[in-house]
Amino acid sequence: MFTGIVEAVGTLRKLEPRGGDLRVTVDTGKLPLEDVKLGDSIATNGVCLTVVNLGADHFVADLSAETLALTNFDHYGVGQRVNLEQAVTPSTRLGGHLVSGHVDGVAEVVSRHTRARAIEFWLQAPAELGRYLPHKGSVTIDGVSLTLNEVDGARFRLTIVPHTAVETTLVDLQPGASVHLEVDLLARYLEKLMQPQADSAHPAGGLTLETLARSGFVK
Repeated sequence: MFTGIVEAVGTLRKLEPRGGDLRVTVDTGKLPLEDVKLGDSIATNGVCLTVVNLGADHFVADLSAETLALTNFDHYGVGQRVNLEQAVTPSTRLGGHLVSGHVDGVAEVVSRHTRARAIEFWLQAPAELGRYLPHKGSVTIDGVSLTLNEVDGARFRLTIVPHTAVETTLVDLQPGASVHLEVDLLARYLEKLMQPQADSAHPAGGLTLETLARSGFVK
C-alpha cells in the first residue's frame, strides 16, 4: 500500500526481456534504501514492484506479462525517469490517499497550460473508468496522488503546484504523452458492494441506498 506522495525520482538503468516478462533495474536517486529488503514493494511510476535484488543505489524487479499489458513499461527505455515511493508502514503519514499500486489503465495528456505558477493538464482516461472520477476526488497519475479539479465524462483536469512539478516526473509531460492511471480504490470497493450478489447467502442483492440509510450513512 502507498499514499501517492513521491519520495524520489529515479531512472531505469536496464531493461531485460525474459520470455515474455521484463526485468528492470532502477537507479533510485535520493530514495533511502537502508530499510529496504528483498521482497519489499516500491511503487515505480505508480506500479507496485517487488524487489528481487538490491544494491546501494538501485533495485531490480520483475514485471509480468499482465503488468506489461496494462502499463507503459513496454515503451520505456534506458534513462526513463520514474516516480518512486516505498510502501507505507503503520507509522507513515497518509499525506495523499490510499494507493494500491495496481494500474487501472493508461490515460493520455490532451493539453498543458500554465496558470500562475501552476501547470494545468487535461487528460483523457479510458471511457470505462469515467465513473470512478468524481469532481474533487482523488486519482493517481504515474504514482502521484492528485485531486480532480474538473471532470467531463472520462476527461479530467489536474493542477500541478510548483513543488509537485519539481519533485516528480509530471513536469516532463506534454500533450500526447500517456500515463499510468489508478482510480481511488475506495470507489472500486464501493462499486463491488453495490452490485447484486449471486451468492445465496446475500439474497438482498448487495449494498443499496436503503441499507445505507438504515445504517445511518445517508439521510
